Amino acid sequence: MPAHTFDVPFVLGMMRLHEAPEMHQTTHLADWIEARIEQGLHWFDHADIYGNGVCETLFGQALRARPNLAKRLRVVTKASIANDNPAVNVGKAKHCSIKHYNASPAYLNKAIDNALERLGVERIEHFLIHRPDLLMNAETTGRVLDDAIEAGKIGAAGISNHLPSQWRRLQNAMHHPLRANQIELSISHNAPLFDGSFDDLCTDCHSPMAWSPLAGGKLMQGDVSNVLNRMATEQNSTPNALALAWLRTLPNRPTPVVGSVKQERITEMLNGPEALPRETWYALLEAARGHCVA
Repeated sequence: MPAHTFDVPFVLGMMRLHEAPEMHQTTHLADWIEARIEQGLHWFDHADIYGNGVCETLFGQALRARPNLAKRLRVVTKASIANDNPAVNVGKAKHCSIKHYNASPAYLNKAIDNALERLGVERIEHFLIHRPDLLMNAETTGRVLDDAIEAGKIGAAGISNHLPSQWRRLQNAMHHPLRANQIELSISHNAPLFDGSFDDLCTDCHSPMAWSPLAGGKLMQGDVSNVLNRMATEQNSTPNALALAWLRTLPNRPTPVVGSVKQERITEMLNGPEALPRETWYALLEAARGHCVA
């Protein structure tokens, strides 16, 4: 597998796309997508649960309105979380009485077909199982993912929020390798670096994606904020840009998934180094943990 599956400084997460009223205007969204591509940001992260299908639908409408865009971008999407959102009922064939996980062949096969239809793309570059289904039959689930790859519907299968034992059970039942592996990871949420799960990810040659790379704003509080602000001033950068560079410094170069759709914030996060010097990296880790390494 190539060292950098995601050849961008960060992937654009579409989770809140439906919350921005201006993005419901097809021309505006098409302009926004094109502007991001021009910035070198051509990877977009979706999931069927985002707006209960509305985010993928809006995105697909923009691509259909401007057909040249689809060939210039790449899409990641995820499925397996089944829930009922009373505020947004689009994209679900029926309501479910309780939130649960579903990685059954029928559910995933339909999820892939529905995502292709909503997004209006010929192929989903990476299709991830969003959360581990504790009732998953690895053999049948693995087979449906292999079949989707061989049919050209998806470029590769992957996982999100899985334990090493869970993804390895699935991998053992598949012919094609799992590629992308999306986990929660940031300066403040650094547990995967100490519990062995990130090392397992690297050992299995996955391309890591880091969701919530800015820890939902927590990095702008306390000691981490002080260190980030000082370093940003010294390096003529910004705290958020340095926080993303901290992630990219790790082995296998995790690609952050940034959830903002604000143009100025996205541009600001591009104003940073690709990676950080070792002492700088450890200084930020120390600020987050409240103590130096042993």
